[in-house]
Amino acid sequence: MRIKVICIGKTGKSFLLDGENEYLKRLKHYYPVEKIELSDIKNARKLTQDQVKVEEGKELLSKLSGGEQVYLLDEKGKTFSSLGFSSFIQKRFNQGGKSLVFIIGGAYGFSDEVYAKADGKISLSEMTFSHQMIRMLFFEQVYRALTILKGEPYHHQ
Repeated sequence: MRIKVICIGKTGKSFLLDGENEYLKRLKHYYPVEKIELSDIKNARKLTQDQVKVEEGKELLSKLSGGEQVYLLDEKGKTFSSLGFSSFIQKRFNQGGKSLVFIIGGAYGFSDEVYAKADGKISLSEMTFSHQMIRMLFFEQVYRALTILKGEPYHHQ
């Protein structure tokens, strides 16, 4: 199984991109991790929020294939401790499938079609963060979860 993270838009801040790249490099030691960046919707300022979500949704759904477990990073999703998240990932790995897919949406969230395709929602916090910042935080949490599963000393209990 591999892990796939699909993101709307690019990270414009070098410090966030450096953090993402650091954790992506570390993650290669554990599982294949693919980061897919989708371009921001063109002329989004001329569209309503719902229209932007629909257009982003079409792009997101085009990157999914059968046999994938799909989870959205969503403010209304389930929250986990780091240990709980590592257990969540282990359970998904045990279920099998082609990929474990996490989707980080744009500023307005997801379309109804994307919600319908998802197997669940995960929230990293009750606080709101930019979707660029969430990417780095999420890659770190995936790395932390995998080190926990391997019994490595990165996470201190």
